[in-house]
Formats: sequence, structure tokens, C-alpha cells
Amino acid sequence: MSAGLPVAEADLAAVEALVRQAGTSFYRGMRVLPPDRRQAMYAIYAFCRIVDDIVDEPGALDDKRAALGAWRARIAGLYARPQDDAGASDPVTRVLHAAVERFRLRAEDFLGVIDGMQMDAETTIVAPDLATLDLYCDRVAAAVGRLSVRAFGDSSDAADRVAFHLGRALQLTNILRDIEEDAERGRIYLPREWLEEAGVPLDPATIATAPGLPAVCTRVAALAHQHFAAARNAMAACNRRAMKPARLMGATYAAILTRLERRGWIRIGERVSLSKPQKLWLALRFGLF
Repeated sequence: MSAGLPVAEADLAAVEALVRQAGTSFYRGMRVLPPDRRQAMYAIYAFCRIVDDIVDEPGALDDKRAALGAWRARIAGLYARPQDDAGASDPVTRVLHAAVERFRLRAEDFLGVIDGMQMDAETTIVAPDLATLDLYCDRVAAAVGRLSVRAFGDSSDAADRVAFHLGRALQLTNILRDIEEDAERGRIYLPREWLEEAGVPLDPATIATAPGLPAVCTRVAALAHQHFAAARNAMAACNRRAMKPARLMGATYAAILTRLERRGWIRIGERVSLSKPQKLWLALRFGLF
């Protein structure tokens, strides 16, 4: 088994605690990775969680811009300091520094995640056009995927294609699952062109009951399925062992999308999730254990 990252145990423990406290299945799912890869993934997750919280928590826009700007500076520092420099200011940054060195994580992918968060911070997104929606999905999801596949053990062009398509598939599934929740926050992430073609008003207060909404959701679901299929095809050219977590994530979200379609697009407030036995079956089927 590979050794862990060359970081103080206290820093590794602090980052792991952040992930564990988030209360998601991600923590358990990543436990099966070798220590260095698991630690890198925990640090990537912690980074994403921190910058997401900057945007979601109450506060002035200028303060959020400053906090995101501080993280841009920290990311730049990861690539400016030698490996043995202890100048990083917090455990997450120090563990990320080691992960960057070992797995050649790219600065542009970290910055892409921050750019996506800034889109949410600076704009109340209401029905973006298709090009803007695709850019948003690339920043908040596919960029995370490009970091992750390297930590998993595959930095090939095919692995980047997996991240490209799987990130979009996952984010589109999240958008379909959270239509009502997003509308309550004054947001619509469904594409403007398709809403207008279906006669759906671009109004978060009325979108849930708009007669044309099911037709739009059906189109978005079909697009997500296309990305799931393209991701599976790209995985065939990747390191099979490295793609285990990506296969499980893809299978899990594809199952959620199927459940959303079975529920239908009339009762969008009815939450859809997978049961623990279903999650276990997927984990066993796709070889995570």
C-alpha cells in the first residue's frame, strides 16, 4: 500500500475531520483509496466545501469576493513554494500543497472551481443560456472531476474526458433534483432557450407549476444521459482501477436521474434519493469494495 502524503499528522487529521463533519457519503466512499490518494481527495473536497460555503453563507458581496480572492492567492502559493516550505497558512492548504506535488494537480482546475463559485456569488442565476450553463457545469463540477481523476491515479486525456462528461451529467442531475429548492432561493438553472421554447416564464416564483416545465426537464434529463454515456465510453480507455470511484459516482447519480424520471416532473417537490441497500448494491456491483 502506498504511503500517505508527507504532511504533519495533525494537518491530515484536521482535513479528515472537516470531511467527516460534513456528513456526506463521500467520507466513507473515499476510505477505500490508498492513504495518499484518500488524503488528496479529502483535501480537494475540503477546498470545494470551503469555497462553496463562502458563497452560500450570509454576507456582503465584497466580503465574499475578498474571501474567494484570498483562496486564489492560496492556490497561486501552492505552485510558488518548494515542497518543503511550511509557509501555508492552514491544514487544508498544506495538504493540498502535498497533493499538488504528488499528483500534479493543475492550478487552472482549482481556479475554475473558484470561478464557478464566483458566478453564484455575483449573480442570481436565472435561466442561463445553454453556453453559460455549460460553462457553469464545467467550473463547479467538471473542474472538480479533473482534480479528482488525477488523485485517483489517471491523468490521461481520456480521464479528462471522463471528468468533462461526468461533471456535466452530475451537475445536470443535481439541477433537476433541486428545481424547487433553487426556485425558493430565487434561482433557475434550467436553460433559457428550452424554457422559452416550452413557454415557461423565467420566474422562480411560478416555475414549479408551469405547464411546459416537464418538457424542459425531459430534455435536460436526456442531455444528462448523453453525458453519462460519453463518460462511460471514455472510462473504457482509462486505468480501470483508478476509475472505480468515478464509476460508482456515475452509477449512483444515473440511478438518481432514473428515479427522478420515474417520479415525473409534476411533483418536483417530492425529494428523490437512494436507500442504503441500493447504495451498497451499487458499491458492490462497481467494485469499490
